[in-house]
Amino acid sequence: MKLIALIFSLLMANAAFAGRVDTVEIYSPSMRKHIRCLVVAPDNYSVMGEPYPVLYLLHGWSGNFASWLGDAPQLSQHADNYQMLIVCPDGGYDSWYLDSPVDSTVRYETHIAKEVVSYVDYYYHTRQSRGGRAIAGLSMGGHGAMSVAIRHPDVFGAAGSMAGGLDLRPFKKNSWDLEGVLGTPNAYWSNWENYSVVNLVPLLKKAELAIIIDCGLDDFFLEANRAMRQRLLEDKIPHEYTERPGGHTGDYWGNALDFQAVFFHKFFNKPR
Repeated sequence: MKLIALIFSLLMANAAFAGRVDTVEIYSPSMRKHIRCLVVAPDNYSVMGEPYPVLYLLHGWSGNFASWLGDAPQLSQHADNYQMLIVCPDGGYDSWYLDSPVDSTVRYETHIAKEVVSYVDYYYHTRQSRGGRAIAGLSMGGHGAMSVAIRHPDVFGAAGSMAGGLDLRPFKKNSWDLEGVLGTPNAYWSNWENYSVVNLVPLLKKAELAIIIDCGLDDFFLEANRAMRQRLLEDKIPHEYTERPGGHTGDYWGNALDFQAVFFHKFFNKPR
């Protein structure tokens, strides 16, 4: 009941910004369960005319599909201003948006890249090409967005990270249940290497992905973001990178979203 009340209050607050907010349930064949998802559409959404580009927005560790409305109540405003759909899937409490190599019940990479995208393309008037899809996220979702986009370049054409945990290896001792999805570092260190998005950079040479990365100067993930930037520079991968004052807080990524929304709007309107 508390979750329902929270969602209702967030939706009511968001109504002041106009736009249309749908809460849907998407069945996941890979995990054999229904998973909730938020879809924010422009106030003038119509199935007539040009199809809409879609920004998939991933929440952080311990969050859920409604979390972004709390940190960024301007979501509907962005949907209106940029004439795009904003989709907020649920990535579970601590999945890191991975298809876990040690737990067959965790298949959130598949859920986002295939199940959610297929649902949204079927039920909404969308641009069904990588040029019409972007994915971004905060913290755990920043890692997830980059990882999913790099692994599925045929699905997403742009990706963004806000305060993202882009290198998992420095955080062997943590309370984020990384061991639950990757296995213990001592026994499964190769998983920690292979699933850290910083080590996926070589795959970007063929992906042609539009990338934006943003992290606060007081964020504990700052060095991981700098390591990601260095890898991108070494491999000559085009990207936008920003460090601004701020820590690992809702205020930071709520503000960062405004900058990234502009980036994705430009990507969606780039001549093809």
